[in-house]
Amino acid sequence: MKMKIKKGDKVVVVSGKDKGKSGTVVEARPIEGKVVVEGIALVKRHLKRAMKGQSAGIIERPRAIDASNVMLVDPKTNKPTRVGRKTEDGKVVRYAKKSGTTLS
Repeated sequence: MKMKIKKGDKVVVVSGKDKGKSGTVVEARPIEGKVVVEGIALVKRHLKRAMKGQSAGIIERPRAIDASNVMLVDPKTNKPTRVGRKTEDGKVVRYAKKSGTTLS
């Protein structure tokens, strides 16, 4: 199945521990059906010092969450919306189903 969310999209989490939070998609993994959203689903990573100038410590970074748990934010209404696909001038474009706005 084709994933309807792409890198750079503004999304809102609709289920899970971060429900209601929004952010920008940093990475989309269509084969796995997952997305990485900035500031969402943070996990702590313990880093060992690799080189002399580098510091060791605990860092937080976002982990991938299932694409079905996020919805695209409609640019017109700023609310979550489903995404549709239609052809315009021989090209397939994505559009917000709530307002009908064409997405980039």
